[in-house]
Amino acid sequence: MTPPQLPSSRPSQQVPSSRPEGRTASPSVAQWRDPRICLVLLLATSLLALPAPAQKAPTNQVSGQAVYALTQQLLAVAPKRFNGSPGHLAAENFIKDHFKVEAAKGNFETDEFSARTPAGMQMMRNFIVKYPGKRDGIIVLASHYETNYPLKDIGFVGANDGACTTALLIEIGAYFRAHPPQGYSVWLVFDDGEEAVQSWSASDSLYGTRHLAAKWYADGTLARIRAFIVADMIGDKDLNVDRDSNSTPALLDMLGQAAKETGHSNYVFKYPTQVEDDHLPFKIRGVPVLDIIDIDYGPHNSKTPDGYHHTAQDTIDKISAHSLQISADLFMQMIRLLDQK
Repeated sequence: MTPPQLPSSRPSQQVPSSRPEGRTASPSVAQWRDPRICLVLLLATSLLALPAPAQKAPTNQVSGQAVYALTQQLLAVAPKRFNGSPGHLAAENFIKDHFKVEAAKGNFETDEFSARTPAGMQMMRNFIVKYPGKRDGIIVLASHYETNYPLKDIGFVGANDGACTTALLIEIGAYFRAHPPQGYSVWLVFDDGEEAVQSWSASDSLYGTRHLAAKWYADGTLARIRAFIVADMIGDKDLNVDRDSNSTPALLDMLGQAAKETGHSNYVFKYPTQVEDDHLPFKIRGVPVLDIIDIDYGPHNSKTPDGYHHTAQDTIDKISAHSLQISADLFMQMIRLLDQK
């Protein structure tokens, strides 16, 4: 991506009779003559009229610690994942190894294509994992998995930029393998070629999602997508998800609701931004999109004017299981809220 310019019910209460022995007045008259009974009745009525207390949405369905551990594993086998490298192939095998069950069911798809880049023709691959739901429609969650090609000669491993979000999608997949979607189908997209090969431009970026959006437009899949949600750079220890103006306003509002319902409101929308990311090829074709991203990553100083973004400092020690837990909770709650629409 290119950075911007900086109800529970209450049981009814039993009202004890205060009628003295031998009194012949009707019960109703007797009750209203006794101020104690009147007070009890008023309290009971008030309690019954109260709205049910809001219940916090379920969290920890996907473990942030598990996502963190999986990020470590991915970085160990594929630290550098620029296109055409051994690490890129290792990352692809890492992803495929985690979805053998889906592949055996015919729910794992490899979308291979050749892209014309400033470095010549390059073979790229998107991976799509499908979890069929019970409603007609698809929620797509996407993350790129490769690292920046121009940074191939430095120690850039993209722990936050590509690795942890790949791990997040793998863990979300594990959840839906055990708990199939009851609403819309959920598809995971591990997209290739998000990063520029030479210098970010409309033609030198977003290779995988540009290809996939065109393909799904041609075969009619695009019309079935209820939301295309990108995960990017959301393992940052100092997490705060941006309000991206390139995202669909209704989905931004829903993300705010998801944050409130999961108790994570303090971790979203501190900064407004406008990010060019993997959601754009779908946005221009009319798909509702949301980029869940924290572009402000690390300190801004003379050594790292853009923070840790696209530097050798984007390493595992800069992300946390806590931030990945927040991100996992937000993604899972977004799915629940979309299923309610």
